[in-house]
Amino acid sequence: MKIILLQDVKDAGKKYDIKEVADGYARNFLFPNKLAEPATPSALKKLENLKSKLGKEELELKKRLEEIVRKIGDTTLEFSLKTDGKGGIFGSVTKEMILKALREHGLVTKERVDVTLDHPIKELGDHKVKVDLKKGIAVELKIRIQPQS
Repeated sequence: MKIILLQDVKDAGKKYDIKEVADGYARNFLFPNKLAEPATPSALKKLENLKSKLGKEELELKKRLEEIVRKIGDTTLEFSLKTDGKGGIFGSVTKEMILKALREHGLVTKERVDVTLDHPIKELGDHKVKVDLKKGIAVELKIRIQPQS
């Protein structure tokens, strides 16, 4: 029986795949659990329309992410940390502080971003931090840490 998967199913396929499965498997497991539907001509047409819509949305998302990458690449975030008279630093810059600053500066809004930082930054000067956006898009963010005046 030919079916359209509505969700990812282990050992069967990914969402929106068209597969040939045993009749019993489809009737007794996939259909009752709403994991698939029969691949009728109308269902196939609906799937085709849905895939084209998803393709357009994917393209718009990529454009938006590329714009964010450009903005982040052109920006240097500045942080001020307390220092003692000898140049020692009190505190550090963490992932959370960087994410908060990105949102405050309007560089990211509702997008999910991940800042790659092995450990908090505890040194004055310029640093580069990798910011991961969805869809395998990443950018280096420049960070400047200066003494608090």
